[in-house]
Amino acid sequence: MNLKQLRVFQEVMLTGSVSQTARNLNRTQPSVSSSISALEQDLGVNLFDRRGGRLHPVPEAQYLLKESSDVLRRVNTISQTIHRITSLEIGELRIASMPGPSVYYLPDTIASYTQDNSEIKATLASRSTDAVINLVATQQYDIGICDNHPDLQKESGLLSTEILQYPCVVALHAEDELAGEKRIRLQQLDNKPMGILFDDHASHQQIKDAFNQSQLTLNTVFSTQYFLPLLTYVEQDLACAIVDPLTAKSYTKSRSVGDRKIVFKPLVSPIMFELAIIRPSQRPASLLADNFYGFMHARLKQLQAVT
Repeated sequence: MNLKQLRVFQEVMLTGSVSQTARNLNRTQPSVSSSISALEQDLGVNLFDRRGGRLHPVPEAQYLLKESSDVLRRVNTISQTIHRITSLEIGELRIASMPGPSVYYLPDTIASYTQDNSEIKATLASRSTDAVINLVATQQYDIGICDNHPDLQKESGLLSTEILQYPCVVALHAEDELAGEKRIRLQQLDNKPMGILFDDHASHQQIKDAFNQSQLTLNTVFSTQYFLPLLTYVEQDLACAIVDPLTAKSYTKSRSVGDRKIVFKPLVSPIMFELAIIRPSQRPASLLADNFYGFMHARLKQLQAVT
C-alpha cells in the first residue's frame, strides 16, 4: 500500500467513477483499475463489488476512506509545511551575540528580516564573547557575533569564522569643543577624560599603544566591560570614548535626531576593531539560517563600507 494507491482510492470513492477519477488525476482508466486492484491485493480484502461495469464500495471501503483521508490530509499538510520552509516563510533562528550589537543593531536587523514573515521565530542570546564562542562551538546556535578572540583558534575545528574589520569612531558630547571637527586627530584627545574598556579587551591595548606611540596621555576616568555603557558618560559630558561603529549605529537607532546628545567622528589615524561572525561547522545550516546569514552579512559589510 502506498500514497498513490490511496489517492486513487479516495478519488474513486468521492467521484464514484473510474473514468472521472482517471480524468481528475490525469491517468488512464486501466491504470486506475490496476491501482485499485493492487491496493486490494496489498490489504487482502476486496474494497468494491464489481457489477454492471461499475465499482460498488463495500463497508470496509468506507472505513478505509476515513483512515486514508486522515493520512492524505496529514501528508498534504507536511508538503505545505516543507514548501513554506524552503520558501523561507517559517522556521527558527538562534543567534548569540556579545552585548553591544544585541541591544539595538541585531534586533533591528532581525526585525527587518522577519517583518514580512510573522511565523519565523528568532532567539537572540546576549552573552560575553567566550560564552558566544562556546554556544556556537557546541552547535547550539546558528550564528554568533563576538570579538576576535584567542578562543576562536582553539575551537577552529568546530567553527566557521569570518573576521570583519571596522575603523573605530570617537564618541563626543554634541557640545564638546571637538564636535564640529570632520575628523579627530589623536593629539586632540591628549589628557582628555576618556572612557575605555577593561584591559582584557583588545581595543584597550590598541588605544593605549596608539597614545603611547604618539607620546600622549590617555586619561582614563571610566572603564566598562562593553562599549555601549560608555556612551552614558559621554551623554553626561563626563568623558569621550573611542568605540566601534556598531555601537555608534546602535546609539543612533535608539534615539530620534532631537534626542541625540552624542556625535561620532572618525579618527585621522584609524584604530581598528575586529568583529567575528561565527557559525557551527559540524552541523549543516538550515535554509533559513543560511539566508539570514547572507542578509545580516550584507548589512555588516555595508556598515563597514560607510565607516
